Amino acid sequence: MQSHTEQHARHQQTSDGTHETPSPLLRLPTVMQLTGLGRSTIYRLMASQEFPRPVRISRRAIGWRSIDVSRWNESRPVAAP
Repeated sequence: MQSHTEQHARHQQTSDGTHETPSPLLRLPTVMQLTGLGRSTIYRLMASQEFPRPVRISRRAIGWRSIDVSRWNESRPVAAP
């Protein structure tokens, strides 16, 4: 059973005072699969500020917030038929 402190730590407070569950973090292979982009393309788009920046998970690991990747995917133009 989780303590109140542990439960509170799992939620982030928003600017309006409500709480939301943090977005899961995705590792690079999953981001590549979801976007259809290769590793070098993702890093090139990040360098030009056209792709979400990752967050540090640990000293040697990064991940992308799933909500950021989803929003990026949704913002892409739809191909003409």
